[in-house]
Amino acid sequence: MSHPVIKQWHKIIETRNPAPLNDLLADNVVFYSPVVHTPQKGKALARMYLMGAAHVLLAGPFTYTKEVVGENVAILEFVTKIDGIQINGVDMISWNDEGLITEFKVMLRPLKAINLVHQKMGEMLKRVQQGKVVVPA
Repeated sequence: MSHPVIKQWHKIIETRNPAPLNDLLADNVVFYSPVVHTPQKGKALARMYLMGAAHVLLAGPFTYTKEVVGENVAILEFVTKIDGIQINGVDMISWNDEGLITEFKVMLRPLKAINLVHQKMGEMLKRVQQGKVVVPA
């Protein structure tokens, strides 16, 4: 049985609608990217990186294949394929007692996939910074 936080996350992924992220992320959320060395702290940065990752990873046939849910943590395994490269990854999500995500960590494999996602995330974030892609508030 899935937790309400994870149900909300699945709905965001299924609908490709990032607007509910604002109500799902804690102000002090920390996002750990597989392609950025430093943790991204705060709602605005986490939202930007999550939306960038979603834009990149959901471009292929994205599917969650396994889900392990605890009291305040979930591990969601996914697969997708981008530019002919099979990507396997894990989202590790933690939330507080108020049901707000406090930590979101993404792990990817294999190395080819990490390199591809790094390249595409870099391109995506550059377009966001140039104002060519608007990240909803």
